[in-house]
Amino acid sequence: MALEERQEGCVRMKRFFVYILASERNGTLYTGVTSDLVRRVWQHKEKIQEGFTSRYNVVQLVYYQEFGTAYDAITKEKQIKKWNRSWKMRLIEEQNPKWLDLYETIVQ
Repeated sequence: MALEERQEGCVRMKRFFVYILASERNGTLYTGVTSDLVRRVWQHKEKIQEGFTSRYNVVQLVYYQEFGTAYDAITKEKQIKKWNRSWKMRLIEEQNPKWLDLYETIVQ
């Protein structure tokens, strides 16, 4: 069962996301998982933490998928991380053939 969040008397299901960031089209890729996609991508873009994405400027959100449970999201993240590069690129291009930065589409 998915976790619930209570906000101002409302109950909503907690969401989890697997996401892929890229430095540019066909560039360096990073796969991650989060329960707050907007906040997490913003952190990558602002280089809040030192590490792989800040060092290689991997800040463009090129793919994401939503899940109802943390278990399902983490399972998918681990699966994608084991894939070879061409499989990851195919996954991105199936949903985002122009490799657009999807961040603006998720910010509300």
